[in-house]
Amino acid sequence: MENKATSKEKKFTSYQIFIIAILAILQFSIILDFMVLSPLGAQLMKELTISTEQFGWVVSAYAFSAGASGLLAAGFADKFDRKKLLLFFYAGFIIGTLFCGMAPDYPALLAARVVTGIFGGVIGSIGFAIITDLFPLEVRGQVMGFVQMAFASSQVMGIPVGLYLANHLGWHSPFLMIVGISILIWIAVFLYMQPIDVHLKNRSDKNPFLHLAHTVSQPEYLKAFAATALLATGGFMLMPFGSAFSVHNLGLSLDDLPMIYMVTGICAMIAGPVVGKISDKIGKYKMFCIGSAISSVMIFIYCHLGITPLWTVIPINVILFVGISSRMISSSALVSAVPLPQDRGAFMGINSSIQQISGGIASAVAGLIVFQPSENAPLEHYDLLSYVVIGSILVTVAMMYMIHIYVARKLAMVPVPKPAL
Repeated sequence: MENKATSKEKKFTSYQIFIIAILAILQFSIILDFMVLSPLGAQLMKELTISTEQFGWVVSAYAFSAGASGLLAAGFADKFDRKKLLLFFYAGFIIGTLFCGMAPDYPALLAARVVTGIFGGVIGSIGFAIITDLFPLEVRGQVMGFVQMAFASSQVMGIPVGLYLANHLGWHSPFLMIVGISILIWIAVFLYMQPIDVHLKNRSDKNPFLHLAHTVSQPEYLKAFAATALLATGGFMLMPFGSAFSVHNLGLSLDDLPMIYMVTGICAMIAGPVVGKISDKIGKYKMFCIGSAISSVMIFIYCHLGITPLWTVIPINVILFVGISSRMISSSALVSAVPLPQDRGAFMGINSSIQQISGGIASAVAGLIVFQPSENAPLEHYDLLSYVVIGSILVTVAMMYMIHIYVARKLAMVPVPKPAL
């Protein structure tokens, strides 16, 4: 089994290292495109003369279009070479981001964000499908850990880089910077990534929509989708109000927030690969349980804090983020073992869409639980939010156990039986 230590440490080839690096950098560009929008809010609302509600639509337009496109593209994901799919959708993402960098007004920017989401929302699932195709489950946790560093690094770089460029060169400049970086990544993928088409040998002859219907009708796949939805729900409930809670409940200043984000992001970058490697050694599900326990304890502590000094808040944030990262890395590696090779693209596409859509729903639900009586008053019912999130974590532990048992049985079968299509 995967949790038994091997006598010889597995080493990555130079090509595998390239794949890990290029997918991590590519993921970084996608997340940075989303993260960089947040610090531009005040400047965009002023220069485009738009309300907070309109700016909210600019942010959410990407998420909703990404979720929808992921579902629509899922049926086609296993019909083509994954390299070609990656190049096609990444090119669309670059064009959409370029439109953002050239948008003269609000309608143009809103349309550009929709285009960017349509293409960018599919790229993450293609990347995870490539990882699943090229790396065995025994090392997949470590690979996921490196790729997940993109989230932490975007948190470290997204806010300061976006603000610096926007303040000196205008709000269009961060998007143009991302376009420049992304073009270089696209060229590297085109020149050096080998075709990834082994899954085509077992592909279904059904049309894409029937293939999509087949994927969503598999009972074991549905269990994984349900677990993913609940995973996203727990994480996204805390995120929208993190800054407001820090300022109004913990008593921190706005000047303290960049320090929290910076230190937490750096620690998460270091922890990601370490967590991934540990999950490969002790088992993905065991690592998921450890991460869930850490997250539950820290969420309870964090959500019940009152006025707290910065030097106390930072380590609490770091430990909490490490716990959440441990859950995401180990669960991503474990869930990646669920689909059959001929279903991986569709499975990952649907899984990614569910994650984004459920995250949006979770944010809305959190907004119904937490409220602020007046402009500068502390947030209320944040403690209730912690109970909801911890409850979702406990349920997810049980759901992931069923997936763990299925994967263990699947790996024990030689050969793995294929369900009738």
